[in-house]
Amino acid sequence: METAINTILVVDAIIMIILVLLQSGKSAGLSGAISGGAEQLFGKQKARGFDLFLHRGTIVTGVIFFVLAFISAYII
Repeated sequence: METAINTILVVDAIIMIILVLLQSGKSAGLSGAISGGAEQLFGKQKARGFDLFLHRGTIVTGVIFFVLAFISAYII
């Protein structure tokens, strides 16, 4: 059981890394780091198509990663 959970955890981590690397950058520089959150919350542009798929996929794989990490730590 422990081996199966750890294997799924590693596969999920690899998929999450790939999804994050495929996403396009929202803005560049220090000003983008400061105002990026406000643009995402209050901006009128919504992600569509492939960008939306990558965003939701990253969220799903992140949640799965944390759940599997907690299960793995509980088993050990």
